[in-house]
Amino acid sequence: MTTSERQKPVFRFAPSPNGPLHLGHALSALLNRDMAEAEQARLLLRIEDIDQTRCTPEFEAGILRDLEWLDISWESPVRRQSEHFPEYQAALHELIERGLVYPAFLTRGEVKARVVAYEAAGESWPRDPDGTPHYPASDRERPADEWRDMLTSGKKHAWRLDMRKALDLIGELLFWTETGDGRTGEIAAEPDVWGDVILSRSDAPSSYHLSVVVDDALQGVTHVVRGLDLFHATSVHRLLQVLLGLPQPVYHHHRLILGADGRKLSKSQGDSGLGELRAQGMSGADIRRLVGL
Repeated sequence: MTTSERQKPVFRFAPSPNGPLHLGHALSALLNRDMAEAEQARLLLRIEDIDQTRCTPEFEAGILRDLEWLDISWESPVRRQSEHFPEYQAALHELIERGLVYPAFLTRGEVKARVVAYEAAGESWPRDPDGTPHYPASDRERPADEWRDMLTSGKKHAWRLDMRKALDLIGELLFWTETGDGRTGEIAAEPDVWGDVILSRSDAPSSYHLSVVVDDALQGVTHVVRGLDLFHATSVHRLLQVLLGLPQPVYHHHRLILGADGRKLSKSQGDSGLGELRAQGMSGADIRRLVGL
């Protein structure tokens, strides 16, 4: 890479190959391309395939076909998260060594049972912006020797960020620069509303939160353009960036494409993929119009 290339702004489109791209992904990809061209910036493609159960080479091939059909080009090589697990593990290990994460042993079923019992008594269990209950404090409050014994026994566990300890260590308010379709300017981060977020689990060596901040730093990303559904997650990303000494990009969270029922489009709900629209005879220009560009 030349010096001039290193000095250019860097955008990235980062889909997960766990299903076909839909119109919401098209909006994000096209915005990244358009904004990168306006800034005379580099555009990267990152395949976020940490979930080795749901992500497949077939879906990745479909992503590449859809992007080429939309006339979107990117720099080579493509970064695949599945090829960079050691980098995420190194970041996690740093946080473990600093005592900022703890092993979490409760299963989803056990957490759900605790929440149900608690709320049956008329109390309200805290939930994150996605509506998921915060993880109970019991594992965080275990004595260290109990952690070690349980880890030595091979008991399945995840690693969770000790949010209170992390915020106490930072000791200052965090902000990010936002240029998107909602609030703009300097946005105050509120990572505590997420509780003790998961950074690694037994079936995946990294979480979205951890891998995305590591990737953005390693790839020199200066502008993150993604949907408004990830607006609140940026609070966690800013905290991790500060804890790991990573640079912060500028963020642009764009509007979402909604279905006829008013919900955002989703692969899991079977919303029409771009390949299906292409098979119906639509062109890339048609897709631009459909997403309001």
